[in-house]
This record gives sequence, structure tokens and C-alpha cells, in this order.
Amino acid sequence: MTTSRRSLSLCRGARLPVSLTACLLALTLACSGGGEGDVGHTGGAPGAGGTSTGGSAATGGAHTGGSSSTGGSATGGASATGGAATGGQTATGGASTGGSTSTGGRATGGSAGGAGPSAGGSTATGGSPGDATPGRSAGCGKTSSMTFGAVPNGKTATGKGGYVTITSAGQSRGFAMRLPDGYDSSKPYWLIFGFHWNGGSAADVDGGGSNGYEMAHFGLQKLSGNGAFFVAPQGIGNGWPNTGGRDLTFVDDMVKLITDNYCIDTTHILTNGFSYGGGMSYEIACARAKVFRGAAIYEGAQLSGCDGGKDPIALWQMVGLEDTTCGMNLATPIRDRFVQNNGCAAQSPPQPPKGPPYLKTGGHVCTDYTGCSSGHPLRWCVHQSGHGNAIVDGTNDLYNTCATPPKMCSDSCPCSWVPADVWKFFKAL
Repeated sequence: MTTSRRSLSLCRGARLPVSLTACLLALTLACSGGGEGDVGHTGGAPGAGGTSTGGSAATGGAHTGGSSSTGGSATGGASATGGAATGGQTATGGASTGGSTSTGGRATGGSAGGAGPSAGGSTATGGSPGDATPGRSAGCGKTSSMTFGAVPNGKTATGKGGYVTITSAGQSRGFAMRLPDGYDSSKPYWLIFGFHWNGGSAADVDGGGSNGYEMAHFGLQKLSGNGAFFVAPQGIGNGWPNTGGRDLTFVDDMVKLITDNYCIDTTHILTNGFSYGGGMSYEIACARAKVFRGAAIYEGAQLSGCDGGKDPIALWQMVGLEDTTCGMNLATPIRDRFVQNNGCAAQSPPQPPKGPPYLKTGGHVCTDYTGCSSGHPLRWCVHQSGHGNAIVDGTNDLYNTCATPPKMCSDSCPCSWVPADVWKFFKAL
């Protein structure tokens, strides 16, 4: 999944941000010509990013106000009733959306983390996810009334579904959605959100860009064996400033609409996102930990706010030693917040040496924090490369080039370790 190589060079030229403002400027100014230069994600074919106008649209002022002090918290945090062990947890939504009411208890499975760091992610197998007792949404046993249109600027995507347009916070919003193969309204399925980067789009995430199905929905759709619902929301101005809490309200509205129309396992609603989308996934982890089971953040920062931010949630997070857009100094506060929230033991996790050389073995080091509360593992991964979400060990390639047809992933042409590592983490929840 690629974007313009020209825009990547601009991103690499940006100085290491020393504040959130600097990170935002790196996203909106240095990389505005090609969306963001966020690569290995789901951008268009090489060169397509250069024509994107989305990067500059997600500008400045919107971020600075953020949702940290505004309406996000007003939409409600889905307070829980009933004991987690006995099931009942009813999610009540915010005042603006009414939330989605779900039955069934929140699963508390998932190990609190293994001992110490691991170098290299093990390959995860596909197939339908999860075997904990699922919750059942209001849509179970019902026929959906949702209608799908063509995904704007959509590329070839896999699975039934399409683009859904709704009104949220008084604005027209949209998202791409793919249904699981052989959907059965009597069976609850996982629901996984994927948030695009600055200048990216729902179509990029949904179609996998130049990597196609290999990296559709950050590579998780293929790894699931098309066994879950996958949603790729579209940001206003191709970003996630969450002005006045509007993007968080959009999330609430999507969750309600989908859970009311389809049979969703309410104990496994998950989010992941890259860069600006990682910032939005962080906001969800802060504000909706009672609704979302887990979050994966690829090279993110606090860009969309952190309303609440006191509840535990399963967290997978990645940062690169060469990331000069949203680097280590902006990633560690996210990690440390959930080390505390999740009750994990504090530690100083190891990391790989700074390249070059780029190591085929040990090019990334992942640490599973110990002592975390039940169901709230935290996995922290540091790699040698830069601002990308499909990192390939042994090189500073951020494009996942071996996943770009006609090339195929193989031992002689390795692809990114990231999707399999995230999928393994999610499957353990």
C-alpha cells in the first residue's frame, strides 16, 4: 500500500517534532502535496499521492482546539451496567446518538502479556476470530435496512458491502464497509474500524491501494479470512481533527447504526489507524474503552484528543526510530498512559539499534508488558524504520513493495511483519 514517493521524501525532510503542534505541522505542511507520504498503508499506486489535496485540508486550527475540551466527552462514554463476569454490560451511548445497546458480557479473556520482549512477530493464521462468549447486538436475527453505494474513488475491494452515507453532528459523513463472507444474522461477528492517515481516504483503506487485498483494512481483512465486519470511515478534509468532538460522535453513530442492523459481537469492537488515523484510534481508546475492546496505533500521536483517558483497554502500539513526523517523544506518552490505566508493571523496554544496517532478524523488538489487568494487555513495538505502517525488517522500505502485484510475499521477497503481529494480538483478546 503506497503513496507518492515524492511526498515521502518531503516527510522524511521534516524535523523531529518537539510538540504536538510540530507533529501536526509535519502532517499538514511538509506532506500536504501528497496526502502525507504515509506509506505501506493503503495509498494509491505510486505517484497517486502527489495529486492528493487532502493533506492540507486537515489543517491546523481544527487540531489545536481538538476534542480534549469539547463535545467528545459530551457524547457519553457508554457507561456499563452489570458485572463483567455475569454478562449484562449494556453500553449506553452519548446524548447525541443514544448509543448502542448490547447484550452479553464483556469478555475478559486475553493474556496480560508474556514475559519480556520478542524480536520478530510470529505469523498469525487466518480464520474466524475469537472463541470467548460473544455479546450480541440489537441487530442479531434482523434483516439490515442499510444501503450501500459505490465507494468514492474506490479501488477493487473484497467482499460484499460498499459505501454508507449518514448524517452525524449535522454533517454528511460516510464510510466504506465490508461484510464477512457468508454472513449469518444469528451469529455475532467482530467489528473492526480502520482510520486512514492524513490525506488518505476510506477508499485507500478499503481497497488496499497498490498492495490490494494483501493490505486491505491494514492487512487484517485477509488475515481474518473475511471473517469480520471491516469499516473504513472517511475523515472530513481527509483527516481527523475531531473539532468539537464531531469525529467521536461520528464513531458513536457508526457503531449504533451497524450494531442495530447487523449481528455484532459487542465484546470485540476494535480500532486501528495509521498516523492521523492512529491519533483518532487513540481518542477512541481514551473516550470509548467501555465500547471498544482494543486499539492498534501505527505511528500515532495525540492529534484528535484524549477525552476521558482513565479507563483500561487492550493496546498494541508501534513507533519507528527514524520517524521524523510523529516520533518516539509523541508515542511514549500514549504508551505510558495505558501502562498506568491497564495496571501494567513499569519497565524500560528494549529497542533495536538504529540503522543502518537494517536487520532481518531483530529489526523490530516488541515488548509485552507484564502485570496488566485481566483482558488489558499492552504490546509495544519499536522498529528501525520511519513513518509507515507496513514495515519490512532488513530494509527501511515503508512501501511493502513485495506485496505489490505482480510481486508476492515470499521468503525471498518478505513482506511486513506488522499485520500478522496485530492480528495475533487481537485474536488473543
